[in-house]
Amino acid sequence: MDLTNFFKGLLIGFSIAAPVGPIAILCIKRTITSGRVYGLASGLGAASADAVYGSIAAFSLTIISNFLIHQQNWLRLFGGVFLCYLGVKTLISVPEFSTAQARRLNLLNAYASTFFLTLTNPLTILFFAAIFAGLGLVKLQATYTSAISIVSGVFLGSSSWWLFLSWAVHLLRGRIQTTGLLWVNRLSGLIILGFGIAALIGVISNIT
Repeated sequence: MDLTNFFKGLLIGFSIAAPVGPIAILCIKRTITSGRVYGLASGLGAASADAVYGSIAAFSLTIISNFLIHQQNWLRLFGGVFLCYLGVKTLISVPEFSTAQARRLNLLNAYASTFFLTLTNPLTILFFAAIFAGLGLVKLQATYTSAISIVSGVFLGSSSWWLFLSWAVHLLRGRIQTTGLLWVNRLSGLIILGFGIAALIGVISNIT
């Protein structure tokens, strides 16, 4: 493994995951309501999607990347609708600290939902391409060892952020009472719904 490119990928993955967005809100909310493992599973779904897009950029799979970019309106439409659904569901959910809620949200669903949401933003490919060019990684894309090192770093870098976030929120979880959890549901639901509406407005703007 090329350690230099691995550490570059590590930095890229961490920097992509760190900004607060709908995935971070979901991770925080699920950590509080269902536990650290469910928050981490949600984050790993996003990290896996980052690795997929990183692979497309690193291995120069231009046919796939061009297809996804050309279909971005449909992808953003599906993502926006799904975010609106999650936002409304979170907004009206009854707060509880119970294992029953954790059972309703199984780990596979927690992982798959954030994986899907992250994949509905194909412009991430352009972000990866810009960073790769800026760090001088473009010329290395033809080397499979270098590409694998970069993608592995991206996945682990993104995963490390979600591990830190779920752990930090878990430490505060015991201090949140039922009333506080109700406000967590309302606030996170409104934020997620806002992201969904913004995505749908973006699609409408592109069409018109």
